[in-house]
Amino acid sequence: MEPLAQNPQASPVNQRRKWTTKEDVVLISAWLNTSKDAIVSTDQKAGAFWKRIVDYVNGSPQLSGAVPREWSQCKQRWGRINEQVCKFVGCYEAAVREQASGQNENDVMKAAHDIFLNELGIKFSLEHCWRELRFDQKWKSLAVPKEGPKEKRKEVVAEEEAADVRPPGVKACKAAKRKRQGYDEIHSMLAVKKEIQQQKLLERLLAKDPTHLTASEITLMEKLISEMI
Repeated sequence: MEPLAQNPQASPVNQRRKWTTKEDVVLISAWLNTSKDAIVSTDQKAGAFWKRIVDYVNGSPQLSGAVPREWSQCKQRWGRINEQVCKFVGCYEAAVREQASGQNENDVMKAAHDIFLNELGIKFSLEHCWRELRFDQKWKSLAVPKEGPKEKRKEVVAEEEAADVRPPGVKACKAAKRKRQGYDEIHSMLAVKKEIQQQKLLERLLAKDPTHLTASEITLMEKLISEMI
């Protein structure tokens, strides 16, 4: 297969052109639609994969009048989006686990941004991308913020206060339940970590020259794509 050709007239200025929010959204849509196409995703090589994506992006009515992107620009931008969104998913889950009583979704988001900044030393500027991907299986957070009516929260507080005067047997049951919930959280975290590792492995395979892939690498790539669909 011939490698995808870059536009020889594309200037360095165009290549460094900043991505807009609208372009990011269209790129994400292109990647999701192409990667989930059962026929295309399992049969095509890496070059054809990104050729379809760049055609989708440049042909989108939402970007009418915009300067066309090169496939290498789309690939590089997607790599950054995927990497940072995956890291933010972990920060968001940590914020949910630390959510205090009375805090809402806005409080959780602020905490997630603070965790991201503290751990990586940079601000998370791709929240619009996370919102596009957050409900997809590969980026879906297993933790859910506590959001409920005030009456429900009052019931929970009253129940916790009443626990102090309950028999020891009831407290023991509650402790065992919390322990089981802890095991469930660990299992969920491991599952997310496994998905991220598989995603990174697939990206490395897609980044290789298709003509240099071994038969075992092609089989592995097809298996990974099939599992993610």
